[in-house]
Amino acid sequence: MATELLFRDDAYLHTASARVTALHPQGIELERTIFYPLGGGQMGDTGFLARRGGERIAIVDTRRDAALDTVVHVPAPGSPSPQVGELLSLAIDWPRRHRLMRLHSALHLMSCVVVAPVTGGNIAPDRARLDFDIDMSLLDAQRIESEMNALIGRGIDTETVWISDDELEARPDLVKTMSVQPPRGSGRVRLLRIAGIDLQPCGGTHVRNIAEIGGIRVLRIRNEGRRNRRVEITLVD
Repeated sequence: MATELLFRDDAYLHTASARVTALHPQGIELERTIFYPLGGGQMGDTGFLARRGGERIAIVDTRRDAALDTVVHVPAPGSPSPQVGELLSLAIDWPRRHRLMRLHSALHLMSCVVVAPVTGGNIAPDRARLDFDIDMSLLDAQRIESEMNALIGRGIDTETVWISDDELEARPDLVKTMSVQPPRGSGRVRLLRIAGIDLQPCGGTHVRNIAEIGGIRVLRIRNEGRRNRRVEITLVD
């Protein structure tokens, strides 16, 4: 049975409860979860699962098992093991998650400032980056930083929208990433809209309003191979 992804409807859920549906060598499967699994360049969530008596199971990573169409919560070594059917309280490391959300939303803005095919990306709590297929001479750190911060200052709400697989096929311009293609086959595809700025497929977690990103700073721009020019940013807190 597929795990119900509560973060898809509300990325701001800090806590929830869920029953254990299976135990795997790599971790714990729950009927539903607020933990985002590694994917789309965004790191998996950490946090803990609490048993009824208060005993905590530290979660050091969250992964998706594509074969089972489920999410696996990876416990810290030596953690207690719950029982199948046991009801647990879930809590994510919210400060870490919110930084991931801010940086992920910031990368969507970067893809509008740097107009070129995206060949890769990664979002960690302390920094994020996109790789572009573009001439190095066209990338200027000061311009990218200034234009991204100007967009953030507009304080526009983000919105999740859904389109059919056929609609996406008819709009190939929506897909900016060459390395990660949006999942197809379920009949519909999830998109993130930033009105007047961006619209593209994305299954990650994002801030409600881009003003939440705060300021960003370009850390560095470097050559990562024949087709990759890497732009790395961090948050200015």
